[in-house]
Amino acid sequence: MKIGELAKQSGLTAHTLRFYEKQGLISPSTRSQSNYRLYSQQDLSTAKFIKRSRTMGFSLEEVEVFLSIRADKPAHICADAKDIAQQKIIDVQQKIEELQQVLVALHKLSDACCGGGESAEFCSIIDALDDSENTVTSNTTNIQEGVV
Repeated sequence: MKIGELAKQSGLTAHTLRFYEKQGLISPSTRSQSNYRLYSQQDLSTAKFIKRSRTMGFSLEEVEVFLSIRADKPAHICADAKDIAQQKIIDVQQKIEELQQVLVALHKLSDACCGGGESAEFCSIIDALDDSENTVTSNTTNIQEGVV
């Protein structure tokens, strides 16, 4: 099958498939006489594997490790894959905690604003975001601590 058909069946775009090819994650089984990429059912399986892995939040580097394990299962142990999954769990939990802190900060910003029809000259949200001492864009700590 050509790249368009692989894209359709895998749920990835042709652009993404070409990107993954450049990254070494997938490669066409062969090329046609007119130099079209031709993919097999195994390539489709690999594309779907990559898509599922990426949907779960794994990085391209992690997907590459999973693919190497998948390609040579007898040379690996389950712990090789589990270690990556466990680290991803930790990463996701940390991200959730960070997002919860951002949510608290956003609520504080929103609660401090009157939200009325008055001029935004004295809008507490704009002032807090504009205040270089708060450095909201690079560090939400001050807002999270209620400095608005």
